[in-house]
Amino acid sequence: MTDETTQILPDTKDWTWVVDRACPECGESVGTLALADIPGAILDTVPRWRAALAAPGVRSRPEPTTWSPLEYGAHVRDVHEVFHARLRLMLAEDGARFANWDQDEAALEGRYGELEPAVVAEELSRRAEALAADVAAISPAAETRRGLRSNGSEFTVLSLLQYYLHDSLHHLHDVGA
Repeated sequence: MTDETTQILPDTKDWTWVVDRACPECGESVGTLALADIPGAILDTVPRWRAALAAPGVRSRPEPTTWSPLEYGAHVRDVHEVFHARLRLMLAEDGARFANWDQDEAALEGRYGELEPAVVAEELSRRAEALAADVAAISPAAETRRGLRSNGSEFTVLSLLQYYLHDSLHHLHDVGA
């Protein structure tokens, strides 16, 4: 089990810039992806996450203040769900406003480090596949629909999906997958 007494410092960075330029940490350049590219890119992450969650040491943090692969996997599982809900909201309502999601609070409340890796892998896979299927069904005309995050950051359907995809890819980099 993960030592839950060592708290991870909250990530307070505004990562929205990843849709405009390549990430220097993970090397991903998601802002160049077209809407049609995103379903396949989502599905390409699934076997990599499954492998990371099945690897030895999945519960071990590389440093006390860095999430374990299991904790990152549980976070990405939830990212799939949160962004899927935001996408559905944007498709239903142009200019939709997103409720705040505190990822650090979700990790603590969800006790990510105590979850079963195989269950997280299955849930992550199902959520990624469901999101990819819905993204594949989006008409090109809908990619400019807008949504607003609680901090005021504005997204289009396309930029939201690019931003979301970076999260999953970046965390694969974090866990060495």
